[in-house]
Amino acid sequence: MSDSIKDILKAVQEGSLSIEEALLKLKTAPFEDLGFAKVDLHRKVRKGVAEVIYGAGKTAPQIVKIAEVMINNGQNTILITRLAPDIAEEIKNTAYFDLEYHKDAKIGIIGKKPKPSGIGKIVIATGGTSDIPVAEEAALTAEVLGNEVVRLYDVGVAGLHRLLSHLDEIMSASVIIAVAGMEGALASVIGGLASCPVIAVPTSVGYGASFGGMTALLSMLNSCASGVSVVNIDNGFGAGYLASMINHMGVM
Repeated sequence: MSDSIKDILKAVQEGSLSIEEALLKLKTAPFEDLGFAKVDLHRKVRKGVAEVIYGAGKTAPQIVKIAEVMINNGQNTILITRLAPDIAEEIKNTAYFDLEYHKDAKIGIIGKKPKPSGIGKIVIATGGTSDIPVAEEAALTAEVLGNEVVRLYDVGVAGLHRLLSHLDEIMSASVIIAVAGMEGALASVIGGLASCPVIAVPTSVGYGASFGGMTALLSMLNSCASGVSVVNIDNGFGAGYLASMINHMGVM
């Protein structure tokens, strides 16, 4: 059950909100139709996490309008993924709200990140420096969703000692996201060390035979280590979102 519904029920129990007022809050229109978009206002009620704006293919005015609807309906923090630099700049110059933009990850954040509320830490490891943009998409997504994130970058299997120097972080993690291109071996290595779930993210980093990340994807899908799941190529957002769900299991 999401926190918003809990808050409504608690207010009814305490007498600060009438049953009729609570019913009205729960009956609020589930979405707002803007013509070019239908903003899902009940997603946080259903999923525990509000709608995230996918920025690719959207104009700055469209993103601004969607964000305004979300803000007006009580959303304090808004995540925008795959946001191009020129669109981000236009939003900054035209919107009344502040936008924090992370160019490498192509992530935009409106509002403040919440305090971590997960059961533990999410560790994000990359095979190389070239994988960092995808890893940062995962890291920022997880932080916006209320998680403490530990970054272990450039710890790939070409220099295994770099990863092994961080065994304390790996062993104490609640969830680990392994981000790698090339042959994608990092996920299997971490999966063989860690006792927590490992989410593998194949990246499109690599030479010709990597086939834009397909080699890493197939390698990760065929991992011999147990407890490794795989998201799509370059899908840092999906990994960060899933890691947050795991890290909030059982949180009241």
